[in-house]
Amino acid sequence: MIVQSYACGQWISGEASASQLKSAVTGEVIAEVRSMQSGFEQMLSYAREQAAPLLQQLSIHDRANLLKDLAKHLLEKKEYFYQLSVHTGATKADSWVDIEGGISTLFSYSGIARRELTNEKFIVEGDLQPLSAKGSFAGHHILTSKKGASVHINAFNFPVWGMLEKIAPSLVAGVPVIVKPATVSCYLTEAVVREIVASKILPLGAVQLICGSTGDLLDHLSSQDVITFTGSASTGQMLKNHPNITRNSVPFTMEADSLNACVLGEDVSEDMPEFELFIKEIQREMTTKAGQKCTAIRRVIVPAQMLDKVSAALRARLVKTVIGDPNRSEVSMGALVGTSQCADVAENVALLKRDCEQILGLWSEFKVNLDEIEAGAYYPPTVLVCHKPFEVESVHSIEAFGPVCTLMPYSGNDQAVQLMQMGGGSLVASVFSFDHQIAFDLIHRGASHHGRMLLLNRESAKESTGHGSPMPSLVHGGPGRAGGGEELGGIRAIKHYMQRTAIQGSPNSLMALTKEYQRGADRHMDLIHPFRKNFDQLCIGDALKTHRRTVTEADIVNFGCLSGDHFYAHFDEIAAADSFFGKRVAHGYFVISAAAGLFVDPGVGPVIANYGIDNLRFIEPVGIGDTIQVTLTAKRKVKKVKREDEDRHTGIVIWDVEVHNQHQELVALYDILTLVERAKK
Repeated sequence: MIVQSYACGQWISGEASASQLKSAVTGEVIAEVRSMQSGFEQMLSYAREQAAPLLQQLSIHDRANLLKDLAKHLLEKKEYFYQLSVHTGATKADSWVDIEGGISTLFSYSGIARRELTNEKFIVEGDLQPLSAKGSFAGHHILTSKKGASVHINAFNFPVWGMLEKIAPSLVAGVPVIVKPATVSCYLTEAVVREIVASKILPLGAVQLICGSTGDLLDHLSSQDVITFTGSASTGQMLKNHPNITRNSVPFTMEADSLNACVLGEDVSEDMPEFELFIKEIQREMTTKAGQKCTAIRRVIVPAQMLDKVSAALRARLVKTVIGDPNRSEVSMGALVGTSQCADVAENVALLKRDCEQILGLWSEFKVNLDEIEAGAYYPPTVLVCHKPFEVESVHSIEAFGPVCTLMPYSGNDQAVQLMQMGGGSLVASVFSFDHQIAFDLIHRGASHHGRMLLLNRESAKESTGHGSPMPSLVHGGPGRAGGGEELGGIRAIKHYMQRTAIQGSPNSLMALTKEYQRGADRHMDLIHPFRKNFDQLCIGDALKTHRRTVTEADIVNFGCLSGDHFYAHFDEIAAADSFFGKRVAHGYFVISAAAGLFVDPGVGPVIANYGIDNLRFIEPVGIGDTIQVTLTAKRKVKKVKREDEDRHTGIVIWDVEVHNQHQELVALYDILTLVERAKK
C-alpha cells in the first residue's frame, strides 16, 4: 500500500525516498510513504483562494449540516477503518474510541452549531455596549471567518479522532484545513481522508492532507492562518517558536502530553466503592491504547497510609490484563504504535527507576505468548513507586508515554495539592472522594494547574466517561506543560478559527451590521400585527406597541389562587408595607402573563408555538393600580432546515419584549422565542 498526500485537489506521492510503515502487531511492512519536497505554499494558496471562499459563502448552519452528512458517510465505512486500526496496535475498544469517537465529534459539533449559533455567516457575541450618555453611540462584537487555512499537526495515538475533533470546529467556522498526521500511523488517517474526498460532501479543497514531512509549510503561514499541534511538549515548543509563526503572530494552539494525576481522597478506605473505582480507573488508563494517551494517568497520588493497599490492589488487577494481538477478542491491551516507541518508553522508565521502586513490569509477571510479544511492539504494564516525591524531580518531569504510572504518597490536602501542581500543568486531574469538603478543597486549589478536573465517586461512576475522555462540549487543553491552549469546548473551539472584532456606531448601524435588533434602534410599526407575518415577511425591527392594562387587586388574588403562589408581598398588606417593596405588588409571572395577553394575536396564523423565554429580568415592581404596556420587537431570525419528518418549512424568531409602566419605567425585560412558518418553497 502506498500512502499518498492530498494537495490542491489531487492525490500525489512525494518525491522523497520511501519510508516503510510497519504493523505494530506483527512487525510486517504494511505501507510505504514518500514525503513531498515541494508544493506546500501552493497548498496554502489553494486553501485560501479556492476552498475558503466556497466554505465562507455558506451559512454556519449549512456548514454544520455538511458535518452531519459527512459523519453519516464515515459511519458507513467504519469497518474498513477498524481493519486498518489493528495495525496501530489498537484493540476493538481502542479503535472504537478513535474511530467512532471521532465521528461522533462531527455529529456533536453539527448539533452545537445549529443549536447555539444563528444561521448566518458570522457570530454576534455578547450584548450591546452603550458608549454614550444619550445612547446614539454604542459598541458590539462580531466574529468572522479568518481568510486563511488551519494547519493541524496531529499525534500518532489517535489518527482518526485527533483529526476529526479539530476539523469539525474549523469547518463550522468556515476555515479549510490541512491535516498533518504523525507518519507512523498516517495510513489510517489517509484512509479516512480518502472517504471524505470521495464523498464529495465538502467543498473542494476543504480538507487537504500531508503524509510525511511538512517541508517548508510553516515558512508560508500568514496571520490569517491558524496552527494547532498535538504531541510532545518539546516538539510543540519548537514549532511555536518558529520564526515565521512568531513574526506573523500566527495563532498557535498546543495540546501537549502532560503528567496527569489522580488523587485518592483521605476519606477513602479499602472497603469503600471509591477505592475500587480508583483502582479500575488507573488500570483502564494504563491499558487503553496501551497507555498512549495524552490524558493518561501518570502520577497516582495516594494517602501514605493507603500506599501498600493501593500497590497490592493495582498489581493484582493489572496482572490479569490479557496482552497480545488485538485481533483476538480476549485481548484487552494491544501493542504500542511501533518499536521506536517501545524503546522510548523503556528509556524513560530506566530514568524513573533511578528514583523509584518498580513493583510491576516484567513479562514473566503476565500470561503472554512470548513469540507474539517479541514480534510486535509490546510493552508490559509498569508500576513504579516514588517514596519521596517531594525530593525527586524526575517523577514530575519525565513521561513514559505508554502503560506506565508512578505511585506517590501524601499526608494531608496541602501535600496532595502540592504534588498535583508539581507536574507543571496538565490536561486533566481526577479526584476520588465521597467527602464533598475534601473534594472541594482539592479541586478548587488544584484547578489553576489543570485544564479539566474529574470528581469520581459512587454517584457518577455508572455514567462517567472517565478520566481520559475529552468531551466535545468541554475544554480540552491545559496550562504550562500541557501547552496553554484549548481544543474543543463547544463554541469556544469554533471561535478559535474566527477573528473577534469590536464594531462601533449608532444602534441603527449596529442593527444593520449584526442583523439583530439593538435596543435604541428604530422600530418599524405598521397596521399588520407581526404575528400575522410569516418568517420570510418579517423584518428585523418590526414591532408592536400594545394597548394598556391596569393591574387590579382581583388580578393578584386570582393569579395567586390559580398558581398557588401566596407570597406575603402579594397578599399581606402589613408585611408588604414593611418589605423591600413598601406595598403589595403583583406576581412577576403575572406581569409577563398579562404582557403575553397584550401582545399575542389570538387568531390562526404563521406563528406555530412559543419556544420559551430567555434573559428574563424583573426591573421594577408592579403594584395595584399600575398600568402596563408592552413593546414587542423582532430581534433575530434563525432559519431552520426542514427535516424529512416535518410537514412545513419553519424558522425561529427571537422577540425583544419590553414591559413599561405608566411612568415609562421598564418593569420587565426578556426575549421570547417562537416557531414561525416560512413561505412554501
